[in-house]
Amino acid sequence: MNNFVILPILLPLLAAVLLIFMNKNILLQRWFSALASFAAVIVAGLLVQSVFTDGIQTLYVGGWEAPFGITLVADQFASLLVLTTAIIGFLTILYSFRTIGKGREKYFYYPAVQFLLVGVSGAFLTGDIFNLFVFFEVLLMASYVLIVLGGTKIQLRESLKYIVVNIISSALFVIAVAYLYAVTGTLNMADLSVRISEMQDTGIITVISILFLIVFGLKGAIFPLYFWLPGSYYAPPAPVAVLFGALLTKVGVYAITRVFTLIFTQDTGFTHEVLMWMSALTILFGVIGSLAYWDVQKIIIYNIITAVGVILIGVAANTPAALQGSIYYLLHDMIIKAALFMLGGILFVIAGTNNLKKMGGLIKRYPLAGWLFLISAVSLAGIPPFSGFVGKLKIAEGTFTAGRFGMALLVLLSSLLVLYSIVKIFIFAFWGEEKDMDKEEKPDIKKMVYPVVLVLLLSLAIGVGTEFAAPYIHQAADTLQYPQKYIEAVLKE
Repeated sequence: MNNFVILPILLPLLAAVLLIFMNKNILLQRWFSALASFAAVIVAGLLVQSVFTDGIQTLYVGGWEAPFGITLVADQFASLLVLTTAIIGFLTILYSFRTIGKGREKYFYYPAVQFLLVGVSGAFLTGDIFNLFVFFEVLLMASYVLIVLGGTKIQLRESLKYIVVNIISSALFVIAVAYLYAVTGTLNMADLSVRISEMQDTGIITVISILFLIVFGLKGAIFPLYFWLPGSYYAPPAPVAVLFGALLTKVGVYAITRVFTLIFTQDTGFTHEVLMWMSALTILFGVIGSLAYWDVQKIIIYNIITAVGVILIGVAANTPAALQGSIYYLLHDMIIKAALFMLGGILFVIAGTNNLKKMGGLIKRYPLAGWLFLISAVSLAGIPPFSGFVGKLKIAEGTFTAGRFGMALLVLLSSLLVLYSIVKIFIFAFWGEEKDMDKEEKPDIKKMVYPVVLVLLLSLAIGVGTEFAAPYIHQAADTLQYPQKYIEAVLKE
C-alpha cells in the first residue's frame, strides 16, 4: 500500500520526461499528458482512501528509516491536497487544448506542466524539510518556463521580478534550514517536532520559526510579502494563470500550516499571534485590491490574496473547528480559483480585453459563460450549497471559540466584499447594454467551457456532499491538531 505514496510524484515525472521526446507531435503530447494526469487522479484517489482506512502512509526511500533517510509521508491533509492538485492539473490540460496555442505547445508546455505537478505533489508528500526545499525548486523551475513561454513583453518584464523574488526566498529558505539543522541536528519533520519539544531554551527556535514564516509567506503571498504576485500572475496566458492561481500559493500555505502545527508549537502565544495579524492584514489588502480594480484578471488575482488570509486565520486560531475550516476552504479555493481563471481566459477571448469598462451585454451572446461566472462568484463568497460555505463557517466558529471575535467578523465580512468584487464582473461584463468590442465574428467557446463546468460540478459536489467529505476533512484536521499521530507513524514510536 505504501507504494501509493510515491506514485503521485513518479507518474507526472515519467510523463514529463517522455513528453520531452514528443515535442514535434502536438496531438500526441496533448493526449499523453491528459492520460497521464487522469492516471494521477486515480492514484491520488486511491491514496486518499488508503490513508482513510489504514492510517498515515510512509515510504522510506532507499530503505533508510526516519530520521536518517528520505521519507515520504501521506497523512490525510497531504493526500487531499495531492488529489485536488491532480484533478486541477488534469482539467487544466484539457482547458489548454483550445487556449494555450500551438506556438507554446511545441516549446515543451506539457512537460513543464507535468514537472510543475511533480514539484507541487512532492512538496505535499515530503516528510523532510530539506526535501521540501528541493520540491519547491522543482515547481519553481517549471514555473519559470511557463511564465516566459511565448515571450511577450509583459511576460519577460514580470518574469524578472518573479524569478528574483523566488531566488531571494529560496536563499532565505536554505539559511533557515541550515540554522534549524545547526540547533537540532535533524531535518526530518517528525524528528524536529520531538527534538524541539525537548529543548529547554526555545528562544532561538522562535527566531527561526519567524524566518520560516517570512520564507513561506513570500511563497504563499501573505501581507506584506504579496507585492510580487499581482504582476507575475497577470502576465502568463490563461492556462498557466490557472495553475499558478490554484496551486502555487497553496504550497506556501501548506508549508506554513505544516510547520506551525507540527514543528513550531513551542511558543504559540507569539508565533500564532504574528500569523493571525499577518493573515488579517492579508485579507484586508486583498479585499481592497479586488474592489479597486476594473481589470477582470486583477480582481481574481487579489481574491487569491484574500483567500490566503482567510485560510491562515484558521491555522492561527488553532482550534479543531478552525483547522477543519481551513482545510475545507483551502481545497475549495484551489478548485474555485481554477474555475475563475478559466472563465477569465474565456472572457478575454470573447471581449478581447480585461477592462470591465469596455465590456457589456455579453449575456445575450454567451449566456452559459455568464451564468458560470455568477455561480463561481457565489461559490467563492462561501454561499451554500457550494464548497466555500462550510469552510468559512468552520473558520468563523473556530475563531469565535478561540475568543478572536474581531477576526471571525473580518472573515464573515470579507465574504460579502469578495462576492461584490466578483459579481461586479458579472454585472459590467455580462449585463447591461452590449458594447462594440471590435469582434465581428462570435468566438466559439464551447470546447473551452466544459472544463469549467466540471470544476464547478466538483465545487457543488463538495458543498452538497459535505456529509460524505466530513470524515476525510476531520481526519486531516485531527492529525494537525494532534501531531503525535504523525510523529508515531513516521518514527514508528
